[in-house]
Amino acid sequence: MNEVFKVDINGVVAELPVLPLPSGINIAFFNLHGNQKLTEHCAKSLAQYVKDCDVLITAESKGLQLTHCVAREIGHEYYAVARKSKKLYMQDGIEVAVKSITTGDVQHLYLSQHDVNLIKGKKVGIVDDVISTGGSLQGLVDLIAKAGGILEKKVFVLAEGDAAYRTDINFLATIPLL
Repeated sequence: MNEVFKVDINGVVAELPVLPLPSGINIAFFNLHGNQKLTEHCAKSLAQYVKDCDVLITAESKGLQLTHCVAREIGHEYYAVARKSKKLYMQDGIEVAVKSITTGDVQHLYLSQHDVNLIKGKKVGIVDDVISTGGSLQGLVDLIAKAGGILEKKVFVLAEGDAAYRTDINFLATIPLL
């Protein structure tokens, strides 16, 4: 039987498979893709933290449906998406380099000019599924600054490992690095 880690997320228990990363660390893998009920539950819980933000931003891909639902909850028509590859329509946008625990390598986050315009001069809330080392978060913070936005909030469903001790974020539950 495969090992799982159970976490209570504001009254909903999720069973997360324990998976090894190339670095040798094991993680309790949280995946909202395709889980409409859990995504909606998490979005309703996170919406309270970002209701004063003018615009939301997330990084693809696991934060996409979560941010979509949070934006709907707080009445936002649009939200910004930092892509992990530069698409044809993004030639006039901006980019930053990031390093994440799940990829291990340096990657880039790209923001289209449309999303830059959406963020510029606005109070921005970062929404994502999990924070661990903060590498992806720092990339989003850098994009917001580069776009001329005002960082207002940083919210996550789960804080992993030492991220649970951060005082600059809000999250719904914690998971360990295993």
